[in-house]
Amino acid sequence: MHTILVMGGGFVLLVVFLLAGRLMGDGSALALATAAKWFIPAWFIGAGINMAVGVIKAGYSVAEELPIFLLIFAVPAVVAGLVWWKFGR
Repeated sequence: MHTILVMGGGFVLLVVFLLAGRLMGDGSALALATAAKWFIPAWFIGAGINMAVGVIKAGYSVAEELPIFLLIFAVPAVVAGLVWWKFGR
């Protein structure tokens, strides 16, 4: 359940980035692509923090947390990559 909630948080963060890109940019498709591009490293850091909490606080090993980290990072990042690809042309 925690994994789904964290991935949901990633999608919420992606929407926040896209809205910020639309409102603070010129409203063009390129502004959305740029927002999606900036989301990916920000989400990598967020997913990494989630992994660190799992290792430090919950007591999981890095080997146990790494596949969950990859899943949590990859799903929203792939969607952001698709937005970047679609609107970055």
